[in-house]
Formats: sequence, C-alpha cells, structure tokens
Amino acid sequence: MKIERKNLENSIVELVVEEKTENLAKYRKEVLKDVEKNATIKGFRKGAKIPEEVIVREFGEERLASMTLEKAIDNIYRNALRQEKIIPIGQGEITEIISENPLKIRIHIEVLPEVEIADTYKNISLKKKKTKVTEQEVENALNDIQTRFTNFTEADEALVMGDRATISTKGFDKEGKNLDNTNMEQYPIVLGSKMLVEGFEEGLVGHKKGDKFKLEINFPKDYHNADFAGKETVFEVKIDKVEKATKPEFTKEFIEQLRGKKLDLDGFKKLIKEEITETKEANLRMEEELELIEELLKHTKIQIGDKLLAEQTNRVFEEIKQNMAQNGIRMVDYLESLKLTEEAYKDQHVKETALKRLQGELILAKLATLEKVELTDEEVKSETDKIIARFGNEDVIKRLKELYVPGNRYYEELKQRMIYRKIIDSFYDKK
Repeated sequence: MKIERKNLENSIVELVVEEKTENLAKYRKEVLKDVEKNATIKGFRKGAKIPEEVIVREFGEERLASMTLEKAIDNIYRNALRQEKIIPIGQGEITEIISENPLKIRIHIEVLPEVEIADTYKNISLKKKKTKVTEQEVENALNDIQTRFTNFTEADEALVMGDRATISTKGFDKEGKNLDNTNMEQYPIVLGSKMLVEGFEEGLVGHKKGDKFKLEINFPKDYHNADFAGKETVFEVKIDKVEKATKPEFTKEFIEQLRGKKLDLDGFKKLIKEEITETKEANLRMEEELELIEELLKHTKIQIGDKLLAEQTNRVFEEIKQNMAQNGIRMVDYLESLKLTEEAYKDQHVKETALKRLQGELILAKLATLEKVELTDEEVKSETDKIIARFGNEDVIKRLKELYVPGNRYYEELKQRMIYRKIIDSFYDKK
C-alpha cells in the first residue's frame, strides 16, 4: 500500500492511498465468504459452500463489484490510519476515488490540532485575587436552605409572601384577545419565588381560596419572551388553594440530616461560610483561568477542526440541558421562548463557549508536555483524601474509594485536572 500524506487547513490530514491490484482479489473472496455466511439462496443453507457462479447469478457482477470496492475502501482506510499512526476525530471522509484499477483513493481526516506556543508565554503572570464572605451571605444561604425544606399546609387564610398558591389563569391583551401560553390550570406558585413576571406574585397577596379577580401586568420591554415584551396584559385569576409555609428550625438533628455532621447553629454557620468561601474561590479561579487562556492565546497558533468543535459544542449543550433539568426547566420550552431551533441556539450561545474550552484544554495539554509536569502518587492520594473527607455517609465514602483508583476514569480525570491546576499555579505572581 502506497500513501502520500499532506497536512491541510483546519487540522485536516489528506491521504492519497493506492492499493496493489493483486490485493483486491482477497477482498472479493471476503465478500463471497460474507455472502455464504449471511445470504439466503434457494437450495443452500446459510454457511454452506456456494459456488461463485451461483452467487454471481443471484447478486449480479455489478453489485458484487460494489460490495468488494466498499470492503476494500474500509480496510484500506483502517490500515492507512494504523500505518500513519493517525487518531481521527470522527469518521474520515473519502473525498475521491481517483481510480479503481489500481484502487487509488483520496481521504480527508480530521485530527487533533497542532498547538504551537511561543517562548514568550513564559513572561505571563497572574495576580492572585482575594475573596470575602459577609455575614449577610451566610444568612442568605441559611434562608435558601429553609426555603428548600419548607413544608406547606392547606389553610383558609389570606395569602402572604412565602405562602404557596395554586392558581388558574387566562391572559388577554388590550383588545380582549386570549393570549397563547397564558392559560394555566391548577398551577402552584410560591409567592416571592420570582418564577412569574414581576408584579404577578405580589398581586396575589391578600387573596383567599375561591377568589376570582383581574390582575393587570405590564411586561418589561426586555422580557425574555418576545411575544410578551412590552405588552399590557390582563390576567383573569382564580385562587384554587392556599398553603401556609412552615420553615424548619436549625436543630442539631436537622443539620446532621443536611450535612451528615453533628453541629449546633454556630458550627453550621461556620461550615456554610467555608462552603461559600470555597465556591467563591472556585469561581474566582475560573475567571483567572479564563484570563490566562485569553493571554496564552496571544502567544499560540492553533486551528480547531469542525468535527472536534461540533463534538465539544454538543457536550457543552448537554451540560446546559442537564443543569436546566435540575432546575425544572425543559430545554424544549426554553428554546421555544427564545424562538430558536436547537442548532441555532448552539450556534449563537454554545459554540463560542465550546471553542474557548477546547482551546484551553489543548493549550494546557501542550504546556504539560513542554514543562514536563508530573504528579507523585502522594499528591494524587492527598487530593482524593480531601474529596472523600467532605462526605459523612459510609456508603458514599466506600463508593468513592472504589472509584478513585489508578486506571479508573474518575481517577484519571482528577489527575488530568491536577496537572492543569499545577500548570496554572505556576503563572501566579511571577516576578
């Protein structure tokens, strides 16, 4: 097999591959064997030896030639990848069959991009920023926890903020026309949750079960759903049910239920402050890492191929979709409110994020090679011990110990993140 290799733009490798004519005969024999094994031919059982002339009569020479060509190309493609030591991104594309005798084909294959980083990257320095957690932030976190674990009990009383109302509604424009997506039946809403347009939840305060009334709402001009942006709307509202909220007390038992640790309220506040600090530092670190990648890009030559970017875009999209689902939002509904197709949303809102993430990962991977960054077993064990120590549940701890072992995906991903972190740390406060 003869191969000519050329590097094209956008991380595409072009191979022009020529197979010896005498080798094509073996592919025809393989096709005939496949037919014997799988085809149903009158007078022969599957797997029986069938004369070639019978197979030709049943399938036709043209079809057999096509099957032989397909098998030959498939084998040539795989052998060419192996011979050239190419790891493809997705499936390669046969762009041209130059000749059939001898068989000569042109293949375009997307590969991981080459990353060239100029030595000037060594002059980059990051300044470490500090975080601060206020007492109000701790109180807000405690309030959020109470809200999540609030119990609701039906009552024959007037609604106040914090109560849950079950409502039925119809919305109309100024001309009295019923508006799409405004009719709701038995819809539960916690007053103060800000799940509905501003003014709606406030307008329910003071009403009781069975009340029917009209609520005038002026949608803001920048409202996320263009159909309602800037519209004056009248809602006919019926209160179907009123439920009073009972928030939990922060007893030692409740705190243990939340975090698996026996703490009083002061101890829990200290833990919450540590958690908020950790989150803030992680977010700040993420901002600093993005700044670093932006700076490194100025010293880097890199071209991301279409397939690699498409794969990463799909991964980021799935992450967004899952995060929305955890908050009770369906992606299909969200896209409908934006009046965008899935592909348009990816193109306008996801692709750029995916590109930045890819650039960052590829640059850091290249730096790991240039700087010869390595980790000791002790460093990785120390990190896994920290992760496991966050949990109090014995079953969870046991499962984590099973996952964080060399060779396991979770262990290897953690190791990769630690290598990247080590690289990034080297840029802080350089003199």
